[in-house]
Amino acid sequence: MTGGEFALLSLTVGIGAVLQVSVGFGLGMIAAPVFSLVDPTLAPPVVLLLAVGVTAAVLVRERGGADLRGCGWALVGRVPGVAAGATLVILLPARHLALLIAGVVLTGVAVSAAGYVPRPRRSSVLLAGMASGLMGTATSIGGPPMAMVWQRLSGPRLRATMSAFFLVGSLMSLAALAVAGVVGAHTLQRTALLTPAAIAGVLLARPLTRRLNAHHTRTVAMALAVAGAGGLVAQQLGAWPGA
Repeated sequence: MTGGEFALLSLTVGIGAVLQVSVGFGLGMIAAPVFSLVDPTLAPPVVLLLAVGVTAAVLVRERGGADLRGCGWALVGRVPGVAAGATLVILLPARHLALLIAGVVLTGVAVSAAGYVPRPRRSSVLLAGMASGLMGTATSIGGPPMAMVWQRLSGPRLRATMSAFFLVGSLMSLAALAVAGVVGAHTLQRTALLTPAAIAGVLLARPLTRRLNAHHTRTVAMALAVAGAGGLVAQQLGAWPGA
């Protein structure tokens, strides 16, 4: 990893951590496409490891506000999703996995922009948890399904519930990826290098969120996610034989 690549990844992690703390998700959507551009082996395991630390910080900050009942049903749904996502990581070539990451980002942005608001029934929470498990394990982007089903929650309650779900869910995904042989010394080394950027993002989030409008923050997050996904698609299609 060159100095320029390290700076790009650190900036991406810092911005993603600010968004994760501010709105409850965003680290995966911002970081996964950029990580895949720099080094495909970094997404999903490094992004998930960083997400564990960031979501734990949010949960401590918003302690006591989580919807534990809804979170429990979502985690039940996540179990089969995690198994399916780990299978995809094993079977899909790196190029196809990169395109899947881009597709998940673009789909999540499109659905969010369309304003779809499902009712948070037990069945919808279970299905969202399953989709999040599959997407989160295969691509490290598990936020959009949960953000949609829980978007009626107030800001602090949304952040606490999302963080509780993603803390446990990310550990589940990492365990499955470790069994699949995806998490190794390279993963841990890169995570350690990028951890200071995640810490900086968490520390900056509180003063920044006092000044930033939540709607504008989400808009910027979606724009950055689309830019990263578009660059990833362009890279992969440009590298395709015969392109």
